[in-house]
Amino acid sequence: MSKLNILIVDDYPIFREGLRVILSKIPGVEVIGEAENGQVAIEKARQLKPHLILMDLTMPIMSGAEAIRIIKQHQPGIKISALTARNTHHHVEAALAAGADGYVLKDDFSLNLLTAIESIRNGQNYFSPGVCDTVLSAYLGNARNVSSATSRHKLTEREREVIKLVAEGYKNREIATHLSLSIKTVEKHRSNLMNKLNLRGVSALTDYAIEYGLCHNLKHT
Repeated sequence: MSKLNILIVDDYPIFREGLRVILSKIPGVEVIGEAENGQVAIEKARQLKPHLILMDLTMPIMSGAEAIRIIKQHQPGIKISALTARNTHHHVEAALAAGADGYVLKDDFSLNLLTAIESIRNGQNYFSPGVCDTVLSAYLGNARNVSSATSRHKLTEREREVIKLVAEGYKNREIATHLSLSIKTVEKHRSNLMNKLNLRGVSALTDYAIEYGLCHNLKHT
């Protein structure tokens, strides 16, 4: 297999130096350059044409995600893996949207990095186990939001009236009077709402009503 040329991009010199030492021990791998921010990385990528770039995401002057986007736009054949301490859905999503081929965390073992390099070298994507957990959690969170939105359409007209009044601060007795219902019926509607929407407490009902436009005269605080 031909030699794999790597460009290291990170704003901390001591990290770049340590990473260079680790990579120097891998047969068939050579570090051909370093960059301290995304802007320099773009120029180094143009000059050196590395096979793989290991890119930090949070750097001065230009972020890693923006550098990935620009490099991929002009040199799509270069493989790029984020190598960062950031493990939030926001950072992962930004890197992937920019075109990253992998996402490795700095607190991983060096074996994870070696696996990532080999995987990307073979045309595969690689994501640290911790990143997979982050992505899965975000997906499940989105799924819950979709489920809530779907449940919203299953509310009866009376339940919509009740949740609106709850959000506006009315008590059960006041709601009963306003809607010409018994207090027990109002309590039943509130119970059904909480079960149907999987919510607990007045504040949760209020937030839901505001978020989905069931109560237009209130704002989140």
